[in-house]
Amino acid sequence: MNSLKNFLCDQKEYLLESYTKLLMISDGEASSKQENKWSKKEILGHLVDSASNNHQRFVRAQFQRNLVFQSYNQDDWVKVQNYQFVNWFSLVELWKGFNFLIVHLIAEIPNEILLKETVEHNFNAIAYIVVPKSKPATLEYFIKDYYLHLRHHLERVLE
Repeated sequence: MNSLKNFLCDQKEYLLESYTKLLMISDGEASSKQENKWSKKEILGHLVDSASNNHQRFVRAQFQRNLVFQSYNQDDWVKVQNYQFVNWFSLVELWKGFNFLIVHLIAEIPNEILLKETVEHNFNAIAYIVVPKSKPATLEYFIKDYYLHLRHHLERVLE
C-alpha cells in the first residue's frame, strides 16, 4: 500500500506542477493548430475525455469480476466536442478537478481489488501500453498506464 501512496503523492505533485504551467499558456496559443495535429486545447480535451472514461472504469472495476471496459474513439470524441472553441482556462480547471477526483478515488480502492490478477481484460485494446490478452493484468497496472498516457500527452502541451 505504501508504494501506491507514494505513487499517488508523485501524481498529485505532477498534476499541480502541470496545472501551474498550463495556466501560463494563453487561450490563443492553446488554440494554435498545425495541419492534421491536435491543438493544445484538443490534446487537453482528449485528456478530459480520458479522465472521464477512466474514472468510470476505475469505479466499475470494483463491482465486476473482470477488467473489460467499453472503449471509445478518441478522435470522434474530440471532434464532436469541438474543444477548439472551449475557453482554455475553463478546460484547464476541468482537467485539474477531474484528475484530483481520480487520485482520491484510487486512494479509496482496496488493495485486494487493485492487485487482483485476471486474464479476463481488454487491455490489449484500451491500454496505452497494451497487455496481451493471454497475460494476466491488474487494475493497478491499468491505473499506472493511465498516468503514463496522461504524461505522454502533457509533454506535448507543455513543450
